Amino acid sequence: MINVTKTYLPNKKKYQKYVDEIYANGWITNNGPMVKELEKRLAKYLGVQNIILVSNGTSALEIAYRTLDIKGFAITTPFSFVATTSSLVTNGIKPIFADIDAKTLNIDPEKIEEQITPNTSAIVPVHVFGNACDVVAIDKIAKKHDLKVIYDAAHAFDVKFKGESLLNYGDISTLSFHATKLFHTIEGGALIINDDTLVEKARYLINFGIENAESIPELGTNAKMNEFEAAMGLCMLDEIEEVLEKRKNVDDIYHKELVGLVSLTTQNPHSTKNYGYFPIILKDEDERLKIQKALNEKQIFPRRYFYPSLDTLYYIEPKQKCEISRTISNKILVLPMYPELSEEEQYHIIETIKIKMDA
Repeated sequence: MINVTKTYLPNKKKYQKYVDEIYANGWITNNGPMVKELEKRLAKYLGVQNIILVSNGTSALEIAYRTLDIKGFAITTPFSFVATTSSLVTNGIKPIFADIDAKTLNIDPEKIEEQITPNTSAIVPVHVFGNACDVVAIDKIAKKHDLKVIYDAAHAFDVKFKGESLLNYGDISTLSFHATKLFHTIEGGALIINDDTLVEKARYLINFGIENAESIPELGTNAKMNEFEAAMGLCMLDEIEEVLEKRKNVDDIYHKELVGLVSLTTQNPHSTKNYGYFPIILKDEDERLKIQKALNEKQIFPRRYFYPSLDTLYYIEPKQKCEISRTISNKILVLPMYPELSEEEQYHIIETIKIKMDA
């Protein structure tokens, strides 16, 4: 069986050493030494100033909204994992969708500005599949209308834009370190905060709003990362270059064999790739169904990211319709992509697609 993704597990003996340390010091949560070490190492590796580790990517988004005091409406994309939208709704913020660009699959900056009203307080774009949004255009719009920008950068670990970390754009960028991501901490996430004055507030918010034993200055929640997860992150970081290289090899083969046969996303020319995903866009839903069925029959399981288009969710008010996002969500497939995917398995996937395309 070949699934769309497979969790990468780093060196077991190295992880065991970290676990032994945890047992020895008895510190398993509440900003322990491994969380602190991982924050320090990740900040250096990613090229960011302030990073705060949290329990998952959804919590990272929610803490970002609270840190920036987002109210009213936020303009976001309908083409993303559901957490991008649900995290807004559960924090009392109304998502207003701007449709996507059919080639990049990212939010279309031209459609953002027409959705802005006096009730708009933020823009929440997503770097879909790690492809950088038009951050320059979005920055101009935000400054013009005095809006905060929170980037859902769940897919954008280690992506550079014009030679610098993409995560440094916006007021806050959030990461997911879920087990399916190219860098993971089993479960986990992070906030990258560019304003030093907001870091302390965010740290209170992830720890019930507590400053110390006698002071609770914020209304917080429990979003802390634990030591076992941080230990996994430290092991992953030791092996991340190998992981990225193997993913690049998989990406290179797919690109060489499938370019011209199916539509591929248009990469931001100023952005690097992290090889987290390999989406293909078929001619229509019928072709997608045909290809998906052929692959499934051979125990190959790609996935239709992202379906359904988030503007169709029942709990969205006001009702909206984003035609491009709905169309793409019906005809996209993300092919299996992970470091251990062998060339033999990969060519089996490719030949199945080619045969069915010719049929």
